[in-house]
Amino acid sequence: MNWELISSYEYLIDVGIAIGIFLLFLLFRKIFTKYVFSFLLRLSRKTRSNFLPNIFLAFDKPFQWFFIIIGIYLSVKYYPYFNHINPLFINVIKAAIIYIISWGFFNLASTSSMIFRSINEKTNIKIDEILIPFLSRTIQFIIIAVSVTVILQVFDYEIGALITGLGIGGLAISLAAQDALKNLFGGIVIITEKPFTIGEWIKTPSVEGTVEDISFRSTKVRTFAQALVTVPNATLANEPITNWSKMGKRQITFNLGLTYDTPKEKIEKVVQSIRNLLRNHPEVHQETIFVTVDEYEEYGLDILLYFFTKTTEWGKYLEVREEINLKILDIVEDAGAQIAMPAQMLYTDLPNDNPLQRTRDRSE
Repeated sequence: MNWELISSYEYLIDVGIAIGIFLLFLLFRKIFTKYVFSFLLRLSRKTRSNFLPNIFLAFDKPFQWFFIIIGIYLSVKYYPYFNHINPLFINVIKAAIIYIISWGFFNLASTSSMIFRSINEKTNIKIDEILIPFLSRTIQFIIIAVSVTVILQVFDYEIGALITGLGIGGLAISLAAQDALKNLFGGIVIITEKPFTIGEWIKTPSVEGTVEDISFRSTKVRTFAQALVTVPNATLANEPITNWSKMGKRQITFNLGLTYDTPKEKIEKVVQSIRNLLRNHPEVHQETIFVTVDEYEEYGLDILLYFFTKTTEWGKYLEVREEINLKILDIVEDAGAQIAMPAQMLYTDLPNDNPLQRTRDRSE
């Protein structure tokens, strides 16, 4: 009997079984992704809570890799000339599984903002919007630290030695991390003082726009030109910050000029009509309204208008301002008055045989 031929045949069978097992698990992975996972995701989205869909989405990729790792482990058992109970191989498989589980929880922590908002809606525990990104990143940092610690323990690495090594290099690390610590403390100042939160419109000497994200190091602001500006927290915490979203009302002030030849009665009528317009306008804040004859200018008599709109939204504010300006034009026209334009008065001495004439040149 040819034992070498039989051994070669058995070797090929074992290799074929190993490859077949691995390909089978690749098939299971594809079936799970296309059918089972899609079905479970659709089913979870029918619930009132977003928690289950978040879990499925977070563990989608990690679970696909779980099939690959199990396929590798089982196929190696049938692969000749490889010791599948080798301690190093077993530890690598364990570390890979720990990494996959940590990966899933890390992904889930990135969507934890939705979980925090759900907590705000359904419980009495109120989490400030500005804290949500920090809490999410803190959870992610804890997950990474725990997973690295567990993986090191799997390989019998002494955690104490690592901590000691970090202690020796602590001075160098602290010197190199000065800017990072400044930004971290700047972020803490932003959290505690709450000059703004996510989604609000702010203006500083560095940037103006809508706050999109706040992290340990920096704050991301979307400008009105749609550029994304990243400002270090240390810089932002030391700058004056104007939070336009905190406005309760929005100011409108300007001067309306009437010509000097407008009779006093018509001026009084224009002033009173404008006051009535503002006091009866649904979008004008009624707390502060001033319409007064203010100054004598070179070209005419100025009427000061000073009031506020109820809305702080830029687009709505412009609409209200436009509507009021057009109605003021109607008021001036109905009163028979004329809006003054910048002008110069030129007086010319004429010969004695002609009467004194006055020439008025108006120019914008």
